[in-house]
Amino acid sequence: MAQPSVSASVTGIDPVWSQITEEAHKMCVDEPRLAGLVHASVLTRRNFEDALSYRLGQKLASGEMTEGLVREIFAEAHAADPKLGRAARADAVAVYERDPACHRLIQPLMFFKGFQALQAYRIARRLWEQGRCDMAYFLQMRTSEVFGVDIHPGARVGQGIMIDHAHSVVIGETAVVGDNVSMLHSVTLGGTGKEDGDRHPKIGDGVLIGAGAAVLGNITVGHCSRIAAGSVVLEPVPPCKTVAGVPARIVGEAGCDQPAQSMNHLLEYDA
Repeated sequence: MAQPSVSASVTGIDPVWSQITEEAHKMCVDEPRLAGLVHASVLTRRNFEDALSYRLGQKLASGEMTEGLVREIFAEAHAADPKLGRAARADAVAVYERDPACHRLIQPLMFFKGFQALQAYRIARRLWEQGRCDMAYFLQMRTSEVFGVDIHPGARVGQGIMIDHAHSVVIGETAVVGDNVSMLHSVTLGGTGKEDGDRHPKIGDGVLIGAGAAVLGNITVGHCSRIAAGSVVLEPVPPCKTVAGVPARIVGEAGCDQPAQSMNHLLEYDA
């Protein structure tokens, strides 16, 4: 089946949702014991936004806030801001295209905590922008507890984002992440001490951040650069470069035009 385009219109014909519902029917046939979950999460939902709200209500509910209340918060946000649904579709397609473990578009919605945590962050971010900081902090807390991903609602994150495996990802309050970025587990976009104000990294478009990498301080990582796994980045990174090490140093070019899409983590050191 052809992969849907991120740029495809989501008003009227929605190729992302159409593919997910087709895959949901097949999942019910292949694994009947999941049919109830799939029907409730996808096949009885009106659209992708409704499915997201339902699924995340299931995941984030607790004794402190019921599934219905969480779902209501998400549904209200999606109804008021169509950009949330467009960003979620772009994120889902990014996972589908870049993660070799993702074979169906339904998987991020149903099973992948990186995608689910990112959509929860997006709602928290909207609440933060509305001045509803306490509810935003509550969603941040629950997202961290459930998914092991801690994204401050004050951070600004673009679309077309893939967070692979996603365990122990931390993104600080004043961090900025551009569009079409890929990162793996245990990535930290953090500060360097107790300073207040603008203190977190600014990640350009198309950047690839390897597992266990830490980017610290109010520094810029240029577009389409690569940060090798386990690196600690303390200085700005120019566009289209590869950095590696502790502390990280430039070790070569990025290797291709779009490292976040190619997902190539192999280092080719310049002589």
